[in-house]
Amino acid sequence: MDKEQMTFSQKFRKFIYNENTVGYVFAAPFILGFCLLTLIPMGLSLYYSFCNYKIAGVPEWVGLANFKNLLNDGTFRNSILVTLQYVAIGVPLKLVFALLIAMLLTKPTKLQGLYRAVYYIPSLIGGSVAVALVWKQLFGSRGPIVSMIKAMGSNNFNFFGSTTWAFVPLVLCNAWQFGSSMLIFASGLKQIPKDYYEAAEIDGANVIKRFFHITLPSLSPIILFNLLMQLISGFMTFTQAQIITQGGPNYATNYVSLFIFTEGFSYQHMGYACAASWIILLIMAAVTGIIFKTSKAWVFYAADE
Repeated sequence: MDKEQMTFSQKFRKFIYNENTVGYVFAAPFILGFCLLTLIPMGLSLYYSFCNYKIAGVPEWVGLANFKNLLNDGTFRNSILVTLQYVAIGVPLKLVFALLIAMLLTKPTKLQGLYRAVYYIPSLIGGSVAVALVWKQLFGSRGPIVSMIKAMGSNNFNFFGSTTWAFVPLVLCNAWQFGSSMLIFASGLKQIPKDYYEAAEIDGANVIKRFFHITLPSLSPIILFNLLMQLISGFMTFTQAQIITQGGPNYATNYVSLFIFTEGFSYQHMGYACAASWIILLIMAAVTGIIFKTSKAWVFYAADE
């Protein structure tokens, strides 16, 4: 009996100290969170997209009716178009700002750490309601930005009253939050060998040529990463549009996230909102796939050399 207990004890101890077991124990919080907060909600969302469903109600299976109605919904099609416009303008602008500031901050200075922290702060607080309210006041009809524009002769100018200009404050607010991309760019810039620049300078290459022929190709993998991350973030933008413009005027800033929120929580069309979520997910996947497919022509890796 003692021998059997000892055998069981040894087996149990071996199981506990097994590397795979330890790995699963440490990974358990992530696995549990992924299943409860991502995998299961995605499965329910896919099921509800085929149902006529209201919160606290009973799902009623309707098949592809939600998807067919969405394709014929002018408001939804408009939300996709304005979202694509926002992403196409806002993401490149944000990356340009991030790269420019990263290049400035890589120059050795005594306050380099402080400057990085200051430029990163907007990325930490930029998605908050308080910042959105401040931004709304800045670009409001009585705000300082509009006041300066009116002082230059445009007396009737109004960002939030124009379907043409309403998206500008949202794009600038998004570009202002370039901190995370800036830090990644700064890290990538430090990895570029100085020998490349010295050799190019000896050959007579000026600053512009060194930037386009050395800096950008060397940073192309990081540009790809930042581009994908910011595209995903751009498609999911919500807080600024909800607080600053509420989707107006005339649905000019009614981005897909706002459309989904309104249909799901304001009108209680949760099945309809879930179907819209899956359509935009497919669009994001298609855009990401196109970028990955075309990246072979402009992304250069050290291993390829």
